[in-house]
Amino acid sequence: MLEKLSLEKFEEAAEKVKEVTSPTPLMYSEYFSAQCGNKVYLKPENMQYTGAYKVRGAYYKISTMNAEERSKGLITASAGNHAQGVAYAASKYGVKATVVMPTTTPLIKVNRTKGFGADVILHGDVYDEACEYAIKLSEEKGMTFVHPFDDLEVATGQGSIAMEIVKELPTVDIILVPIGGGGLATGVSTFAKLLNPNIKVIGVEPAGAACMTESLKQGKVVTLPSVNTIADGTAVKTPGSKLFPYLQANLDEIITVPDEELIVAFLDMVENHKMVVENSGLLTVAATKHLDCKDKKVVSILSGGNMDVITMSNVVQQGLIQRGRIFTVSVMLPDKPGELVKVAQTIAAASGNVIRLDHNQFVSINRNEGVELRVTIEAFGTEHRDQIVESLKKEGFSPKIVGVNM
Repeated sequence: MLEKLSLEKFEEAAEKVKEVTSPTPLMYSEYFSAQCGNKVYLKPENMQYTGAYKVRGAYYKISTMNAEERSKGLITASAGNHAQGVAYAASKYGVKATVVMPTTTPLIKVNRTKGFGADVILHGDVYDEACEYAIKLSEEKGMTFVHPFDDLEVATGQGSIAMEIVKELPTVDIILVPIGGGGLATGVSTFAKLLNPNIKVIGVEPAGAACMTESLKQGKVVTLPSVNTIADGTAVKTPGSKLFPYLQANLDEIITVPDEELIVAFLDMVENHKMVVENSGLLTVAATKHLDCKDKKVVSILSGGNMDVITMSNVVQQGLIQRGRIFTVSVMLPDKPGELVKVAQTIAAASGNVIRLDHNQFVSINRNEGVELRVTIEAFGTEHRDQIVESLKKEGFSPKIVGVNM
C-alpha cells in the first residue's frame, strides 16, 4: 500500500502545482534561530495567492480527475484554507465547487471562498461535522467529494512543499510540519524519507486537538471526543485513515503546542518578520523551542496566513499581556485632590506609559480609601512591569495586578 506515493508522483505533482502557486523561497530567521540554538528557516506558504498551501493538493487532485468526475461538480468540507484552495483550483478548471464550512469559520475565510466562485454552506461547530454533511450532500446530489486531507492525491500535491525545501536546502536536518488531519504531514514526510531517510520530519499539533498524537500512541486511528484550540485550521477530531500508515512509517515525532505559545509566536512573527501567520501556521514556529537539539538546519512550514482582523487583534492583545508589555493595576486612594497625580508621577518615573485610566469614586463610603484607580500601562516586558509595580508599592499604593480591559 505504501508504494502508492512514489517519487514519480511527487515529481508530477510538483510540476503541476507550479501552474497555480507562487514561489515561497525559504527565509532564514535570525530571531527564531537565536531562540532555539538551531538554524531556523521559514517556508512561507502564507504568502500563496490563496493564503495557504492547500491549493497544491486541491489543484493536483482535480488534475487527476476525468471529465465525468469534474462535470458532476465538486464538493468539500473545510475550516477555511482547503475551501479556498478547492474554490480557486476549481475555477481554473471551470468546474463548479460547493464548500461546507463550520459555523465557527472566520468571516474572512468564508468571504474569500465565495470570492473564488464557490457556493458556501455553513454547517456544524467543527470540521468533522461539516465533513459528514458534505459527504451526505455528495451522495444525495451526485457531486464528486474532494477530501481535505484523507486522500493520497491531495497528500501528494501537498508533498510538493517538501520537494521545494530539499531543492533549496539539500542539507536540511529537520522539517517541522503542522498536523490537522495529516495530509500535509503525509506528503512532506513520505517525500522526505523517499529522498533522504536521514531527514527528520516532526509533526506539530495543537495540544487541544492532538488526534494524531493519540492515534499513534494507540496504533490506530482514534477520534477525540472534542477539540478546543485557537488553531482552527488544525482543529480536527479524527485523522485520515488512508494516511495513517504513511505517518506511522515516516513521521519521526510529534510535538504538541498549547494555545498560549501560539499567541506569543504570532507577536514574534509580526514584530520580527512583519508577516501575518494564522495560528495553525504558527505551530511549527512555537515548536522550535521544544526541539531537543542544537546547531541543526530546521525548516518551519508556515502553512497559512488567513486570519480575520478581530482574531488578530485579540491575539495581539493577549500576546502583549503574556509578555508583560500591557498590564492593569488597581490601587485604592484617599478621596482627596492630588492622589491621582502622585500615581501618575510614580509610573512616569519608572518609565511606564499610561494608556488608560478608570477612576471610580463610588466603591466605598470610606473617604480614606474610597477611590479605586485602575491604570492600564505599557511596559517593556515582564521585568519592567514588576519594576513599575514595585515603585508603586514603595510609594505606599498597594497595587494589585488585575485583568486588562482595553
